[in-house]
Amino acid sequence: MDKKFARITLDPDFQISRIDKRIYGSFIEHLGRAVYGGVYQPDHASADEEGFRKDVLDLVRELQVPIVRYPGGNFVSNYFWEDGVGPVEQRPRRLELAWRSTEPNLVGVNEFARWAKKAGTDLMMAVNLGTRGIDAACNLLEYCNHPSGSKYSDLRISHGIKEPHNIKTWCLGNEMDGPWQVGHKTAWEYGRLADETAKALRQIDPTVELVVCGSSNTGMPTYPQWEATVLEEAYNSVDFISLHTYYGNPENDTANFLARSDNMDSFIQTVIATCDFVKAKKRAKKDIMLSFDEWNVWFHSNDSDNDAMANRPWSVAPHLLEDHYSFEDALVVGLLLITLLKHSDRVRMACLAQLVNVIAPIMTEEQGPAWKQTIFYPYLHASLYGRGLALNTALRSSKHDTKDFTDVTDVESVAVWNDEKEELTVFAVNRDLTEAITLETDLRGFEGYRFAEHIVLEHPDFKAVNSAEGQTVAPKTVSGRNEQEGGLLKTQLAPASWNVIRLKKA
Repeated sequence: MDKKFARITLDPDFQISRIDKRIYGSFIEHLGRAVYGGVYQPDHASADEEGFRKDVLDLVRELQVPIVRYPGGNFVSNYFWEDGVGPVEQRPRRLELAWRSTEPNLVGVNEFARWAKKAGTDLMMAVNLGTRGIDAACNLLEYCNHPSGSKYSDLRISHGIKEPHNIKTWCLGNEMDGPWQVGHKTAWEYGRLADETAKALRQIDPTVELVVCGSSNTGMPTYPQWEATVLEEAYNSVDFISLHTYYGNPENDTANFLARSDNMDSFIQTVIATCDFVKAKKRAKKDIMLSFDEWNVWFHSNDSDNDAMANRPWSVAPHLLEDHYSFEDALVVGLLLITLLKHSDRVRMACLAQLVNVIAPIMTEEQGPAWKQTIFYPYLHASLYGRGLALNTALRSSKHDTKDFTDVTDVESVAVWNDEKEELTVFAVNRDLTEAITLETDLRGFEGYRFAEHIVLEHPDFKAVNSAEGQTVAPKTVSGRNEQEGGLLKTQLAPASWNVIRLKKA
């Protein structure tokens, strides 16, 4: 057997891009217990004066989430935003078709904007292009962003919100390529609607950034022709195209599961190529950027979710999509974060879907604490230490094959240089399940930088999970695994491990 190896070279001139902090965004949908029982629970011991759980807010602030997509998701395609504003006691209850629940409309745009301010995050607002269209989207933008003197801005003021929310990022619908979507459309139908909606929205607020729907995953029969057709119609009117994908391990093949980030890499490359093809065809000057505004591991809860929606519909805040994440899930989330950073020149926004209770890093007990799932930690580390310039590491690694993938690197890695703080961080996952691998890092381009800290997430049981009772899977700072001599750093990466290797200028 060939010897396992991994080598990277770091140099300040080997830059991918300055990272847009919004690559560490997240997502909250009116789905399951994400809102009711998640961010909002007035009868909880930690609730503030507005009913928001302070224990959840503390964890969101710990993650330093820069932007949150809201209110969906599939939910948005049958959402009447007007139901969620004005006096709470006058708001209607409405049948929610995407998840077959009842929406009480206790939280709407104004409440969520206040929550976002408390959480220190911005909003990415989605509009309903399923059952509604240009008029409803324009009315919502006017309500949110216009100062005063018009029907919907004055309506906002009458609701006690004098200053506009000034929401700058807007999604033009959600997953309109999916037959499951209420109001599903063909690529041409959606592209035309998105283009006309975008032009109308810019009349109200020319400063908004607009995200058009791309494919829901690489398995869609319309992918990637969907992107090409939609952009043929809307290229000049939008700024971003969305990508969505989720990964799972239903066949219990851990090696194959850890290779699925290679699918995300291919997805991103294909969408970039499609965007640039349409750019060339249109003789356009601007690039379309990518918003990977739904990504995560999701497969644990599928059977129970289908049963609840089919046999027990129309409840308020049912337990849906409450995946309990394992150690191997955390490794995959780390790998997906590395992949996003490697494409940070074009992936300018991304949203871990979702934030609380629903396929989420944060879970809550209804009358108990909020707690951290295993996937909380790689997300936390990337958000804290992945600010600055993403570097092309020129990675060379031994490789292996899995059931669905060939030439899978044993080690996957990216580096981020925080030039303001003079800090250098290497994120690395050893995808070999049984063998430690030494990562050799050539640091000659960063003279004066010295090893400072090595944070590791590792566990002997791939299926280990956390709970409200305890953090079975949690990171630790290790010693004795790094040796620096001159411009070479040698780091021992444990089998199947997430590693954060930090260096600082002496």
